[in-house]
Amino acid sequence: MFDTSMQPGTFLFEAWQARWSLMSGLGVTMSSSVLTIIIATIIGTIFGVALSYGWWWLRALIRLYVDLLRGIPVLVLILFTYYGLALFGINVPAFWAGVIALSAFATAHVAENLRGAVQSVPAGQMEAAKAIGLRFGQRLRYVIVPQAFRRMLPPWVNTGLEVVKGTTLLSVIGVVELLLSTQQVVARNYLIIDFYLLATVMYLVINLIIAQLGALLERRFSYLRY
Repeated sequence: MFDTSMQPGTFLFEAWQARWSLMSGLGVTMSSSVLTIIIATIIGTIFGVALSYGWWWLRALIRLYVDLLRGIPVLVLILFTYYGLALFGINVPAFWAGVIALSAFATAHVAENLRGAVQSVPAGQMEAAKAIGLRFGQRLRYVIVPQAFRRMLPPWVNTGLEVVKGTTLLSVIGVVELLLSTQQVVARNYLIIDFYLLATVMYLVINLIIAQLGALLERRFSYLRY
């Protein structure tokens, strides 16, 4: 019997024709998300520790940064990074402008989450580590931060999910991520519902991967007891 599922104008045919475009957009979404999460986790960890144990002037500066960045919409940060910096002669490629903006936003959230987690660790943990002769850096590395990480994992996962959703805003500065590549495909074949459902599934898969990573890390730190 003649198979009409791969005829021009059908979803399967158009999806096959657009496979490289969609995969390219998916790759941009995943790479920008991973880079943002890595950068935000590293810098946010440093800022979070500094908010808890830094000099007063350092805490004040980071507190100002955290409060400002958490209060500014992500879209405004993206537009400022791409267009605003150009006014000062700093030309940043669209992809990296998006990563910088998303990282700045996510860093503020990670820093605040870690600060709360660090301060929730019982004070006796720091005193016990000091009593056995650990230096301050060792107390943070081996005692305080591992316990704080366990407590901040759920909000860290939420931040990662917000980053993935935030990558859709990169299309406004011309970054062809998954959403924009889907829109370009839809503009050619007008299969609106089919391709937006496909994009939805792709986003869900990415978010499920992040959620599973968070669950894996939570099990990794589950040996800690207070």
